[in-house]
Amino acid sequence: MGKKKKRDIIHLEKESVIPVLKHKLIAALANRISIERSRSDVDEFLKLCQRVEYTIRAWYLLQFEDLMRWYSFFEPIHGAKKLEQQNLTPEEIDVFEQDFLASLFQVMEKSNFKIATDEEIEVALSAQYRLNLPIVVNENKLDKRLFTSYFAKHPQDDLPYFADKFIIFRRGFGIDRLNSYFIMPKINTIISRFWRCFLKVTGLKRLFFRKRSAPITEDPKSIEISMDNSDESLYVERIRIEKMKLSICNLLGKVTIQEPTFDRIIVVYRRASAKKERARNIYVKHFKSIPMADMEIVLPEKKNPGLTPVDWVKFIVSAVIGLITVIGSLSNPKADIRVILAILTSVVGYCVKTYFTFQNNLVSYQSLITKSVYDKQLDSGRGTLLHLCDDVIQQEVKEVIVSFFILMVQGEATRQELDRRCEELITGEFNEKCNFDVDDALQKLQKLGIVAKDPAGKYACTDLKHANEIIGTTTEEVVLKANQGDCSFGR
Repeated sequence: MGKKKKRDIIHLEKESVIPVLKHKLIAALANRISIERSRSDVDEFLKLCQRVEYTIRAWYLLQFEDLMRWYSFFEPIHGAKKLEQQNLTPEEIDVFEQDFLASLFQVMEKSNFKIATDEEIEVALSAQYRLNLPIVVNENKLDKRLFTSYFAKHPQDDLPYFADKFIIFRRGFGIDRLNSYFIMPKINTIISRFWRCFLKVTGLKRLFFRKRSAPITEDPKSIEISMDNSDESLYVERIRIEKMKLSICNLLGKVTIQEPTFDRIIVVYRRASAKKERARNIYVKHFKSIPMADMEIVLPEKKNPGLTPVDWVKFIVSAVIGLITVIGSLSNPKADIRVILAILTSVVGYCVKTYFTFQNNLVSYQSLITKSVYDKQLDSGRGTLLHLCDDVIQQEVKEVIVSFFILMVQGEATRQELDRRCEELITGEFNEKCNFDVDDALQKLQKLGIVAKDPAGKYACTDLKHANEIIGTTTEEVVLKANQGDCSFGR
């Protein structure tokens, strides 16, 4: 019986993000109302959805305006000129920086972004996908004072080891699949397995595969990226060439490899200044669908990759073994020149193979970096902040609408009952799973005055018409009516 290979399984938790577009959500809920109620109730519900969005948007308006105003002083293109025009002292600029970061971290939390921890990054990078080169950040090119000052005033748990230089926020998960022949990776895997077998037989394996100072589980039964406790989880298998059974069918045909992805990643950092005067630019970059094993492509200020220490050891050991074998063969009077040539050819061939493997990986790395710029990078700077601000509003509007709908249709409920019913609605109607943020939704509903809590701890909503009357006519509605009046007058 052969040894059964262990499978790489990533355990992912549900996130507090409703993965359904707002217009699709409202349309589905309105359709449900139309089945059981009159057309007037549908109209009242659509009006309520509109007023809820306008009101929540107004609540966040001042906070978002402050965020954008502070960032205007630190954005890479025109920020330095704007700071110069303000004639601020270095201490006043420091205050502006901390205000911006505090506001940014609040928006990140509201958007359900989490800071990637050391444990999560270790799990993510415990395998290889498309990127097969060691990528290292050039720490000398990154400023360390910005985040050191911020976390000194706003301490947080589970910060990654690089938190003084840059921060990686992540949200959501997905799956990336590639289907191809993967000829070179298959050849490399075969050679690698023969090489490991040779090292094991000769006893040289300990020289190449010593224990790491911070070991990473290479063959985990189940490794986790989990921040929230939830009953329902997603398990995704990593499918890699080096772990596959290389049968004739797999060797000659197309195979599919698979890797879980971070759906959204935002990286925040500042470059170090070579001048005496500190550079104040803050970079904010937004990426999508980044394979966990290729997470290095989002790192800032990367060094150019080179041959790994293991590759150099392979070169040296191969040369030494070849040299010793040739010398030993030449010292034998009956040495066969064909055997010597075969040995030399094998040693040289292996060294050439190692070098060209590195060159091939380097080309793949450059292609991945180019692809990440054009395909994977969603936005940067001000565009990312605008996207985040709108994302906060969209998520909170959806939470409020779903919670109100459940209370309206299914009646009063406790906090736990409402949370469960909202998740069941999203799963049943849209076949999507999320960890519904019921506390934030109830807080907004009570602030709007359309949901109340009784002494028994149960929440109940007002009827649709009364809810619209409580919120009242919004400024946006007045503007829309005025515009419609102008159009009618123009006709």
